[in-house]
Amino acid sequence: MSSPDPQVRAARNHSTSPAARGPVVAVTGAASGVGALLTERLAASEDIKQVIAIDERRGECAAAQWHILDVRDPVIAEKLRGADVVVHLALDLDLESDAAARTAYNVRGTQTVLTAAAAAGVHRVVLCTSAMVYGALPDNELPLSEDAELRATAEATGVGDLLEIERLARRAPRAHPGLNVTVVRPAVLVGGTDTALTRYFESPRLLVVAGSRPAWQFCHVEDLCSALEYAVVEKVEGELAVGCDGWLEQEEVEELSGIRRMELPSAVALGAAARLHRIGLTPSPAGDLAYSMYPWVVSGSRLHDAGWRPQWTNEEVLAELLEEVAGRHTVVGRRLGRKDATAAGAAGATVALLGAAAVVRRARKARRRI
Repeated sequence: MSSPDPQVRAARNHSTSPAARGPVVAVTGAASGVGALLTERLAASEDIKQVIAIDERRGECAAAQWHILDVRDPVIAEKLRGADVVVHLALDLDLESDAAARTAYNVRGTQTVLTAAAAAGVHRVVLCTSAMVYGALPDNELPLSEDAELRATAEATGVGDLLEIERLARRAPRAHPGLNVTVVRPAVLVGGTDTALTRYFESPRLLVVAGSRPAWQFCHVEDLCSALEYAVVEKVEGELAVGCDGWLEQEEVEELSGIRRMELPSAVALGAAARLHRIGLTPSPAGDLAYSMYPWVVSGSRLHDAGWRPQWTNEEVLAELLEEVAGRHTVVGRRLGRKDATAAGAAGATVALLGAAAVVRRARKARRRI
């Protein structure tokens, strides 16, 4: 009896490989950022049978099956049929986005994906929010457990959207019996990201609010992707926090970065931040300041118990962040050109929030002259 054709043997071997038995995973927001990195990672994994990539434009992963659409379109349910797991990463957290439009996209998109996943027979949805949902508060434990109360308010960029997504995640299993929802909450995310917290390190001085107790914990996007993969293959579930082990005190950050501090009284810093945001000089509301004032460090115990470990340390991630932002110039959260930044620096660190103190002083002087 002749042996089977080589192509037949290959097909048989593939059908019994771990990948053939693994899940079909759909990733939204797959064309850029964390979504693109995760799509490539899953497509290369022997534990994943197939990757369905969904975005408003086609990404670079040729191994994925692409569907081009807005995640708020109910037709997404048709594209999710056959998927075992959905990782929803199509979020807009851009500092420059219109707040109302950003919320409409983030909340409606998540609602649609959860409903569509249930309709398509998907058994697990993985959502990604942020450890910011715990809130940055002076009485936070160091570190916070995953079960800690979510005490954030909607006063910081995008946090209101993330809190609503968390509420949707908790309601979904009741609304859609049989649907499992896992939520992953990264610390300060670094690796091609642009947030109020990464821009903090683009300023000529590091703002320190008098009486505050900062504690810095980072999460590299590669570690986030590996944590998301753990959730995809069901090594861990529930509410998960992810970040580097431990944290850095403000003094350590200043020593490692070589950037000196500028200390402002709390009333001046918060008041000036609110005014500058209100008149459109900075994209960051005053609520963003709390996350550089008080600790919101997470333990990541559930992932650790499942065998996951971060590959990056806080020191290594900070070094990469400083390399990424080198040459960028930010004053009160607003990007400046090199010429403008030089002028701002020449005016001294009292320009900002960083210049906030100078703005407040000028306003006071003007009132005295009236």
